Amino acid sequence: MNNYEYIIASLPDITLDWKESGDMPADSLVSWIKDSCSSRDRELIDFLQKGFDSGSLDGEFYSNALSHRNPFIREYFRFDLNVRNAKVNYLNKALGRAAGTDIFLQDGREFEEAARTETVLASGDILSRERGLDDLMWDKIDELTTFDYFDIEAILGFIAKLQIVMRWRNLDPDTGRKMFGRLVNEVRGSYTGVRDAANAAVE
Repeated sequence: MNNYEYIIASLPDITLDWKESGDMPADSLVSWIKDSCSSRDRELIDFLQKGFDSGSLDGEFYSNALSHRNPFIREYFRFDLNVRNAKVNYLNKALGRAAGTDIFLQDGREFEEAARTETVLASGDILSRERGLDDLMWDKIDELTTFDYFDIEAILGFIAKLQIVMRWRNLDPDTGRKMFGRLVNEVRGSYTGVRDAANAAVE
């Protein structure tokens, strides 16, 4: 049985404790979340996490993701695919390779963020570009979960952001700590806002 409200209400205190202790055990947090979810939602979380394993990313994975029943997974990985393809195309052009080389799968739809992605790819050093691409992913997660508060999409969005944070913890610890603080503040602010709105409605 799912208990979305309990999970989401608990995240602010859990993430704040970890921020203060300097510990960020993402795997244990995701395991805790899964323990409070139904088997159906655990499958969704497992699929999402599979997409964070570079060894799992191929045409078959993206084909399954783009036809997935869950809207967050479907649109998150559609965006992820488009960003990756844009990155590959940029490298192909820079290296003089044929267009389309090493592309996983063509989505076939217009990529609305293509211009912004191209701007990120053409700017700064490698770390700056990677940070810019992850900012695109973060913004997309916000867009996909705009009206999700106590549901599995909100949880999937949190896990996706947590993966970005953990990636930066390895790439650049200082940036990782800052992004973790951003995630903590977002979780606390989102839950507090919904709670206050609910209380005001009752009054």
